[in-house]
Amino acid sequence: MTSPDAPDLAALRPRLPSPLQEVVDDRFTRRGVRLLLKRDDLIHPDLVGNKWRKLAPNLAAAAGRTVVTFGGAYSNHLRATAAAGRLLGLPTIGVVRGQELADRPLNPSLARCAADGMRLHFVDRSTYRRKTETETLARLLRDLGVDTGTAYVVPEGGSNVPAVRGCQALGEELRGRADVVAIACGTGGTLAGLAAGLEPEQRAWGIPVLKGGFLAAEITGLQERAFGGRRGDWSLDDRFHFGGYGRVPRELDAFAEDFEGRHGVAVERLYVAKLLYGLVVLVDEGLWEAGTTVAAVVTGSPFDG
Repeated sequence: MTSPDAPDLAALRPRLPSPLQEVVDDRFTRRGVRLLLKRDDLIHPDLVGNKWRKLAPNLAAAAGRTVVTFGGAYSNHLRATAAAGRLLGLPTIGVVRGQELADRPLNPSLARCAADGMRLHFVDRSTYRRKTETETLARLLRDLGVDTGTAYVVPEGGSNVPAVRGCQALGEELRGRADVVAIACGTGGTLAGLAAGLEPEQRAWGIPVLKGGFLAAEITGLQERAFGGRRGDWSLDDRFHFGGYGRVPRELDAFAEDFEGRHGVAVERLYVAKLLYGLVVLVDEGLWEAGTTVAAVVTGSPFDG
């Protein structure tokens, strides 16, 4: 049941379901593969893509309390949370990885967060790594002057049970529309929900943007907590992180520029470019047979900071 203090998310008028756009690209058509773009980047200008799907259920659960969340210096999640706070009149606090950043001028991403009213709190990297531990989190909340009664904690990247269930709608919107649904993955919450929402014969394909090979266990854990067990047919391909989060070498940037020129779609570099690059490679490798329809989820738009 919705709390009477829950923010009116419908007032923000999200564009749902998000549009599905076909693009004709010779790298796919010569293999007999059809490419669709699921334009989640068009859901809302400030809460873009999977950020809407993950944040909306958490903002409702916050029911007017201060939202405390976590991220790095260029976190899309922090920017989206700060924007949500501005739009809905909710207080927000961002715990930022890197105590050394506290004495430096804010980069454009963090400056946007601050302009949207988010209070920034910088912590050392060791503390940040332990942020999910009960004692560390309690100490952080005390330092922030809040507690579990006055604050609602959203994890890094926004991936928790409410977010996973919120992302299930993404899969439901794509039922019967594609054989394969591909998505770039950070913390895994969107893929966990997407896969659960698809029909049994559809397959979800994840392209991790962080290196480390840890994501399969994270996604499995999220699905177990959200649904009681693994859901859907999903796989990961770890080859396209380009060295890790935030790494955009010239090869990837050139690929994104070329895709933008071909199709007139702005390509976000940290997630979407790696997804599309990976799909071009996979199609060229012959992973999917002729007649397959692949839908690529556009989870974000370029930051113009």
